[in-house]
Amino acid sequence: MTETLFDEDYLRDPHSVFAGLREGRPVFRTATPQGVRVWVVSRYEDVKAACTDPRLSKDFTNNPDMIKSNELEGGDSSGYEAVVPHNMLFVDPPDHARLRRLVGKVFTAGRVQALRPRVEQISAGLLDKVGPEFDLLHDYAVPLPAMVIGELLGIPEADWPQLIKWSNTTIEGAVLDPEVVVRAATEFTTYLAELCEARRAAPADDLLSAMVQAQDEEGALSGRELVDTAFLLTVAGHETTVHLICNGALALLRHPDQLAKLRADPGLLPAAVEEFLRYDGPVSTSTLRFTKERVTIGGTEIPAGQLVLVSFLSANRDAAQFADADRLDVTRPPGQHVAFGHGIHYCLGAPLARTEGAVAFRHLLERFPGLRLAVPEERLSWRPGLLMHGLTGLPVRSS
Repeated sequence: MTETLFDEDYLRDPHSVFAGLREGRPVFRTATPQGVRVWVVSRYEDVKAACTDPRLSKDFTNNPDMIKSNELEGGDSSGYEAVVPHNMLFVDPPDHARLRRLVGKVFTAGRVQALRPRVEQISAGLLDKVGPEFDLLHDYAVPLPAMVIGELLGIPEADWPQLIKWSNTTIEGAVLDPEVVVRAATEFTTYLAELCEARRAAPADDLLSAMVQAQDEEGALSGRELVDTAFLLTVAGHETTVHLICNGALALLRHPDQLAKLRADPGLLPAAVEEFLRYDGPVSTSTLRFTKERVTIGGTEIPAGQLVLVSFLSANRDAAQFADADRLDVTRPPGQHVAFGHGIHYCLGAPLARTEGAVAFRHLLERFPGLRLAVPEERLSWRPGLLMHGLTGLPVRSS
């Protein structure tokens, strides 16, 4: 039997839905809004175990029909298939290790640290433009990480507005018209392929040039893999940080005592960013995995050839792992949250997201001592979809 999980109740309050699942049905079979059968894993320990179990594969590149084979009658999985590129997120070892090693060689902590002054500059410039009432999502949280990843990769500033549109469309692939997704992904990858060739002819001091150079020196990355890896870094580096900033800001506005603590002691910011990631992180579920053979997770047997989603949002509210898990506490010692995933697919861009988050919250606190919601909270809405957990807008008053 395939029951419904991703319904209006879930969209309105996924934390309550997941709390019930962790208690009674920690491994639950359901269907996505597109009619694709999936198993959802909700408990912290089970999520971590699933992320490191080699019997769960992410190699959809070499198994393109796996999603289609789990489609219910009348379903449409083409939105998923349109956004499965040839990059490290959708392959298993040894290809995963090869791709991650090459990208990790050039996407270093030093490069992220050197980018921080530019992150500060971009953030300040965006906030200089806002009025006494603005949409924190669209006027600040959306453009900031897009501009930063554009700066990092070496995408010309004139193309940053288009970069935002492409990123938003491809990440929302599961809830949009598949033709729209395919068109956006094709346009974006074509653009990136042309930019890679331009950087090969005339290298610059940017990540894309470094990746092209590494590819030429080592021959460890095909042309398609190079382009699709740049695609992954752009899309993943944009949308996750958008919702880290907005979800965290909303959490503070809902908890004025925690906001006051953070204002009184900005030194709490690094821990606060970790708490925002744990308490109401930007990623609801992982991208899909499939069982290569029969697997037992949390006492539930899942046959071979089944699709599996692990819920990071649920795992991070598991009371078995986190004391008083449903309480926001900016003084909580940073723990082992899984907002950036776990295992070999742990987010390569986590240091950049943390840097952007710390800068964003510091600037918001410094600039707007009277920051508050501009609309009643019940008018806020959450975007549909499985992967990302974020608002559709966050209207605020700056004083």
